[in-house]
Order: sequence, then C-alpha cells, then structure tokens
Amino acid sequence: MNPKIEKLEKEIGRTKGKIAELQDKLRGLEEQKTELENTDYVAVARSFHLTPQELAEFLKARQASPLGEAPAPGREEADED
Repeated sequence: MNPKIEKLEKEIGRTKGKIAELQDKLRGLEEQKTELENTDYVAVARSFHLTPQELAEFLKARQASPLGEAPAPGREEADED
C-alpha cells in the first residue's frame, strides 16, 4: 500500500480518537453546567419561601402569562387606589 495513504490513515485514526475524547469531555462539562444551573434554580426557589404547591402554581402562571407578570400564588398584591 502507498506509504502516504498509510500515514493518512494513521492520522485519521488519531484525529477520530481525539474527537471522541473531546466529545466525552464536552458531555461531562455540559452535565456539570446543568447541575450547577439546577442548584442555582433550587436556591432561587427556596429564597421565595414558597411551598412546592405554590411554586408549581407560580410557574404555571408565569408560563401562561405572555408578559410574565403573574403574581406569586398565595401572596396578595397591594391594591393601589
């Protein structure tokens, strides 16, 4: 076989190995990022001191509101007169 072809095949094999290694690393980094984001979300949710039911209602109301202006459930807005 042509030595140039063999050399290219070896380089292709090494490159594919590096790509697979980097893809694994990327997946791990993305998982770490997701875990950190989830931790942040939990901390924010807890800071509102809502029950799980109130939090679920709040999130549903926020999702249903096109402007995202839904008040927190179980909390009354002050009437402005």
